[in-house]
Amino acid sequence: MSVVHELNHPLIQHKLAILRNKKTGVKEFRELVGEISGLMCYEATRNLPTEEVMVQTPVAKAKCYKLAGKKLAIIPILRAGLGMVDAMLDLIPSAKVGHIGLYRDPETHQPVEYYCKLPEDIGKRQVFVVDPMLATGGSAIAAIDFLKQHGCKQIIMMNIIGCPEGVKAVQDAHPDVDIYVAAIDEKLNEHAYIVPGLGDAGDRIFGTK
Repeated sequence: MSVVHELNHPLIQHKLAILRNKKTGVKEFRELVGEISGLMCYEATRNLPTEEVMVQTPVAKAKCYKLAGKKLAIIPILRAGLGMVDAMLDLIPSAKVGHIGLYRDPETHQPVEYYCKLPEDIGKRQVFVVDPMLATGGSAIAAIDFLKQHGCKQIIMMNIIGCPEGVKAVQDAHPDVDIYVAAIDEKLNEHAYIVPGLGDAGDRIFGTK
């Protein structure tokens, strides 16, 4: 079974409190999504392999460690997932970025694909699927399905807010995919929105209704 990492770091929780507030404006909301994503990326990359290297400092040689040639990819689920990408690229600038476009059918609440563009060598990369909200889990499961169809074997799911229903759905469908989330909320309501959540993340990031 996959491991769920609920990140309770004080900085993440502080920023999350501001992010949830309905009075937080678009600019600040977008900035906070990036800041939280960067902090989460730090945790989600903790187990990347490293290799020993010798570096000449101005004083002497030093034994150091660099990433061991591991190729990485960040795959946002459009559109809200785009808000998490830039902060992650600040930390891992060599990562490639693919895009999976999904929308939730308002009647069935099931994901519908409208776009998928991935790096050619995606099957050889450690992949981070990013989306601010893990609600029903349908979009996350569909995105991971697409990636596995393209040969991906190492996948991590990153969400800012999840709920028990979405977490369980992803774990049941993809028990090999670990989940990193800043908070697991109470439940889904009858409209498949997370409670208490923060509303529609895409609308709040991009200022749309």
